[in-house]
Amino acid sequence: MKQADWYFDFISPFAYLAMSRIEVLSQLVEIRLQPILFAGLLEHWGQKGPAEIVPKRIWTYRWCTWLAAREGIPFRFPASHPFNPLPYLRLAVAAKARPMAVRSIFDALWTSGADPGDPSVLEALMRSLDVDPAEIQSDTVKSALRASTAQASALGVFGVPTLVVDDHTFWGVDGLDLAQAYLDDPGVLDTDEMKRVSDLPIGVARRF
Repeated sequence: MKQADWYFDFISPFAYLAMSRIEVLSQLVEIRLQPILFAGLLEHWGQKGPAEIVPKRIWTYRWCTWLAAREGIPFRFPASHPFNPLPYLRLAVAAKARPMAVRSIFDALWTSGADPGDPSVLEALMRSLDVDPAEIQSDTVKSALRASTAQASALGVFGVPTLVVDDHTFWGVDGLDLAQAYLDDPGVLDTDEMKRVSDLPIGVARRF
């Protein structure tokens, strides 16, 4: 079975909404779940996150709420956003990024309206996943998260969630449609027009 890597951060509502699609795709391709720090990607590429631009923040929250309702996905924004995802990412790493563990963390953060900064939320997850609280503070877990974030940047991952198949990146919830098309027919990315736009010259660039 073909292998793929899905890079995600629990801070992203798009990642939560994409999780159901990833679970379906995992029946067709072996998908390794890769927790990464979205802030690390933003720093690497010199970008701001959607929640750091006020109009984009409002649009993102409304769009995600609408999409979840349309798709029938249980969804409720946490009590505050953005929040610090590091403890939850480290928990996922400590739990070996097992699909059940990742799903449990996503559900706890994105269906209950709870405050991710409330220690009881993390504590309950650690108990349910049988993870020692000391483990998520270990150098091994912290190093693994840094390494996966660096690996994602090196592969050209610029946002979350991103599915990487055969060195091709498929970004976001809607990007999974193209990923599905590629899995059905890899030639979808090999047409003359796809090759042309992949090497399209830059006409003008802004100066910062």
